[in-house]
Amino acid sequence: MEAYFDNSATTRCHPQVVEKMQQALLTDYGNPSSLHNRGVVAEGYIKTAAAQIAKTLKVAEKELIFTSGGTESNNLALIGCALANQRAGKHIITTAIEHASVYEPLLFLEQQGFEITFLPVDHTGKLSLEHLKDAIRPDTILVSVMHVNNEIGTIQPIEQVAKMVHETNPKTLFHVDAIQSYGKLRILPKKMGIDLLSVSGHKIHGPKGIGFLYVKEKTKIKPIIYGGGQQKNMRSGTENVAGIAGLGVAAECAYSDFEQKIDKLYELREYLADGMRLLPDTTINGADGRDGAPHIVSVSFAGIRAEVLLHALEEKEIYVSTGSACSSNHPAISGTLKAIGVKPELLDATVRFSLCYESTREEADYVLGVLAELLPQLRRFRRF
Repeated sequence: MEAYFDNSATTRCHPQVVEKMQQALLTDYGNPSSLHNRGVVAEGYIKTAAAQIAKTLKVAEKELIFTSGGTESNNLALIGCALANQRAGKHIITTAIEHASVYEPLLFLEQQGFEITFLPVDHTGKLSLEHLKDAIRPDTILVSVMHVNNEIGTIQPIEQVAKMVHETNPKTLFHVDAIQSYGKLRILPKKMGIDLLSVSGHKIHGPKGIGFLYVKEKTKIKPIIYGGGQQKNMRSGTENVAGIAGLGVAAECAYSDFEQKIDKLYELREYLADGMRLLPDTTINGADGRDGAPHIVSVSFAGIRAEVLLHALEEKEIYVSTGSACSSNHPAISGTLKAIGVKPELLDATVRFSLCYESTREEADYVLGVLAELLPQLRRFRRF
């Protein structure tokens, strides 16, 4: 039996997504910038996808910029806003548990003379609103907070954060990395006070290499890619028509029968987490219940190296992650786990199980059964 529990790294494309992409690649393959009919048809795919996505967020289609994925969306939001607003100030606030695609651009901006404040979180990964309020200054131009943490699944109170930011300094922009939350939570940027929102396609059963950035109308932002002036000069380069079309379908599918799918996903996550708690010497990281995302379970197994367990599970056709797949080629101890106070001996003993709508209770039972057999064996041969 196979159990793919690494859906936070990537998901399998929905069949409808593949069908739409194949049509765009083989039949309607024109360049959307071309003036002839094939170009017009290709441009139609982009407009349709924008409409599909905008409907899920209740935003205007013109407020969406298509990118190559979550990393580019985060870079455009952070660097683009910093450059456009630097006359108003050079102070930016974020948290200690952000993804590398937020953390690294901010380090780059720090080298360019910007001041970055990294706020701490509690043992569940939650940001303190009081700490945030105290950190906001007259020269704070941007606050960036991840909606759902990619490693432990903690959900930040985004609407409350936005309210705090805009009440404390109305000129401060608020960016949300929603790469792990879009398609898993209801997100309404205008109602929630979000100015910029980053999303990636391959986390929601769409293709890799595509994403979008929502930018609230009239938000000051500069492009970071220059060229032919596509997408109203905000992101030059011939659009990835097939990827955009697939993303539109994936977005529509993600929010179809949404409540029912999410309730089922939460139920399965709790079932898996409860089973993990029965295993000896295990600790569940992050927030409980609906304070956590419906698809992520982070577990520390005392006395076992995470990488060893990952490969032992792989031999049983169970696929999991030891952290963020985006950084897998540069292994290091998770900054998120350190930030929430995980014991030093458990930092290298933590595995992430991430579910999707296709995951089943039978797969969860299989994983729990295999773990019950493997853990005693691996602990028997551990180094002291």
